[in-house]
Amino acid sequence: MKFVAIIPARYASTRFPGKPLALLGGKPVIQHVVERVGRVIPDTIVATDDERIMEAVAAFGGQAIMTGTHHRSGTDRCREALDKSGLDADVVVNVQGDEPFIATSQLEEIIRCFDDVSTQIATLVQPFAPKAGWAALSNPNSPKVVVDDRNFALYFSRSVIPYLRGIPQEEWLSSHTFYKHIGLYAYRADVLRQISGMPQSALECAESLEQLRWLQAGLRIKVGYTNTPTIGIDTPEDLAAAEAWLQQQPKAL
Repeated sequence: MKFVAIIPARYASTRFPGKPLALLGGKPVIQHVVERVGRVIPDTIVATDDERIMEAVAAFGGQAIMTGTHHRSGTDRCREALDKSGLDADVVVNVQGDEPFIATSQLEEIIRCFDDVSTQIATLVQPFAPKAGWAALSNPNSPKVVVDDRNFALYFSRSVIPYLRGIPQEEWLSSHTFYKHIGLYAYRADVLRQISGMPQSALECAESLEQLRWLQAGLRIKVGYTNTPTIGIDTPEDLAAAEAWLQQQPKAL
């Protein structure tokens, strides 16, 4: 199977404008993402809507494609970039452009999901640590996932799922393994083209989670597992924390 990685990268982030070009360890964040992904998936493309990002990617020898400014999600941007690339991909891996520490093991895990021929879409989850505490588990910005016996997603929610009846909340994490969704996706190319044309669904609008549109339409999302913590860059404060962390872990990048 031929895998292609596409990294959506917008300049006009609400919380951190210009985030892909912010320097981390002396290099733009987007360069770290491209280099890490390229170790596993040689065909790696940045999909952007800004000339400054195009120029930065070209300057470090990466490949970028200009896409429209109208896209509602990174998934839609990936579809346009795939069509413009001319690459004959079987599977497209959608990697967020603010994940400079994405691990080889995570990319390899999502690729393995397609060993199952019934996989249409794949994503990753990470178990909440028992010591994480109720505040982390109940945080609506950290979507939860429940999975069936064949490792397909049953549902994603900003609420805590499942509900543990008859068990005090302070004992939930020690009584059950809860899974946190990691925002790394992969799609068969024909499925990517299918979902990018779908209207938003009622469940998606209710929870503001685009993957619920796909589940509600009857598509199946294979789940891979990772224990590697993710360090995304959402705000300038996140960047400062990542830079400080790098001072203690000089080989991390």
